[in-house]
Amino acid sequence: MSSWITPPECGATGIGGLPHTDPRQACDDVLEAFPKFPYVPTLPNRGLMESIVFCDSTSLPGGIVHDGRLGIDPSRDAGSEMEKIYLDFMEKNVSPYARTDRNASAFFEMAKRDFSSAAILKCQVTGPVTFGMQVVDADRRPLYYDDQYADVISKMIALIARWCEEAMRQFSGVKETLVVLNEPYLASLGSSVVPIRQENVTAGWEDIAGMVEGGIGIHCCANTDWSYLMGLNPSFLSFDAFTCSRELLLYMDDLVEFMERGGVVAWGLVPARPEDFSKVTPDSLFQQFSAIRQQVADSCSDDLFMKQSVVTPTCGIQTGDPSQAREIMGAAAALSDRARAGRPK
Repeated sequence: MSSWITPPECGATGIGGLPHTDPRQACDDVLEAFPKFPYVPTLPNRGLMESIVFCDSTSLPGGIVHDGRLGIDPSRDAGSEMEKIYLDFMEKNVSPYARTDRNASAFFEMAKRDFSSAAILKCQVTGPVTFGMQVVDADRRPLYYDDQYADVISKMIALIARWCEEAMRQFSGVKETLVVLNEPYLASLGSSVVPIRQENVTAGWEDIAGMVEGGIGIHCCANTDWSYLMGLNPSFLSFDAFTCSRELLLYMDDLVEFMERGGVVAWGLVPARPEDFSKVTPDSLFQQFSAIRQQVADSCSDDLFMKQSVVTPTCGIQTGDPSQAREIMGAAAALSDRARAGRPK
């Protein structure tokens, strides 16, 4: 069963992807920016198999990549492959769901690093909703609308997440791990255009949260039903606070209760797109953070807000170049330092 993580005290970390193609440089840059709360980046510019969904697709029953798209091969015996996932899930047999250098080059580069300054290590996997909505069957219908596939995908992701946390714990020696589900499609909750059944989301979440032992989080970079997501009790809720903080703060009572239970909120205030980042300044970012801090502190103690907060970029930094990514990560770290300055020890 998943657990809360130690309050990060308004530290800083990163989110998901980087534009690098050299995993060594990517890991160097992450560890320089976030030595206390590092994360394993994804490097989609290295190739298709390191991009979202594809990087977690190697065990998909019937899965096939054709013309740059992930789909289902009707000639495969998907049923027997599903049975294997169900059996592995029951037995917590995670070894078949290991990541490889082909789909997670930075993961294996991170395994060579020194984490003596880190208290926690984070990685990201594709969430089951986003995975199931991105992959279609032979009739071009999203797999998530097939109840059996929705169920088996959640269990497959649970096994991948468990393998990731075990591997991170083993190679890093850190006390805590955090696996974050990348779930942009959760923005469709409540939508009549792209309907997502809440009961399927809950069932999938329970599969994953019941499989992992460390922290488990959710990253959704657009507006969604925040009350529902906080009610799932993720250890870590990550979102684009630069554009969506007003919407989240409408759920103030839920937010305060979430933090009081031990939930951490990752305030994604530093724009991840270089063209947006060029329009902000350290002062404007600090002013936006301070406004959020004051609004939340009107409903709870400032101490609680600071304890249960993290500063991050808005999303993965997948455009631009490595030097721009370093600037964005550095700005998140600097904002964290400025926010913490003068706070009672």
